[in-house]
Amino acid sequence: MIAAARVNPWLAGRWAKSVLFGAALLPLAYLLGAAYLDQLGANPAEALVRGSGDWTLRMLCIALLITPLRQALSWQSLARMRRMFGLFVFFYALLHFAAYAWLDQGADWVDISADIAKRPFILVGVSALFLLVPLAATSFNAAQRWLGAARWRALHRAVYLVAVLAVLHFFWMRAGKRNFAEVAVYATVLAALLAWRVREALRRRASRPGTGR
Repeated sequence: MIAAARVNPWLAGRWAKSVLFGAALLPLAYLLGAAYLDQLGANPAEALVRGSGDWTLRMLCIALLITPLRQALSWQSLARMRRMFGLFVFFYALLHFAAYAWLDQGADWVDISADIAKRPFILVGVSALFLLVPLAATSFNAAQRWLGAARWRALHRAVYLVAVLAVLHFFWMRAGKRNFAEVAVYATVLAALLAWRVREALRRRASRPGTGR
């Protein structure tokens, strides 16, 4: 285990956020580079759609892992990265939808609307994206002050509904090929993170004055 005394000063330093920001952009750089070099296989459009979707799920896992990791390892300065990775979830989700709308549907909004209505897994994915919009829009300090801390926290708990919808979207997408191995990994990780959040909420409730027996 890396000592908190070493990690916290680095995370609080000037360059930490820039380094992690650059690392979070590496998947995009890889996808664009592979597309430019024609290394995305026989169906580059599908590879871009699926690759951006995979990285949306991965960024979601990272964003949700920050608080448990911070508490478990006493990496308190990790909290300053939470907003950034939350916005990267929205960024990759937008890329995923844009790749689908442009490369798969030719940016024909009539066809896109019909496809969303016809295929439930796309409807679920679009619903997750729409839920991310208010979370991204209110991720800034001014929005938190305007909403008030309690309402802001209540709104941002919707990220767990986003996680459920994202896994369901991924499951239905893989169901046609009966390939559930990756789905199981993401579902397990997100279920563990949700269970941790519920446990912490119950622990805080039990510790409040007047709630014990």
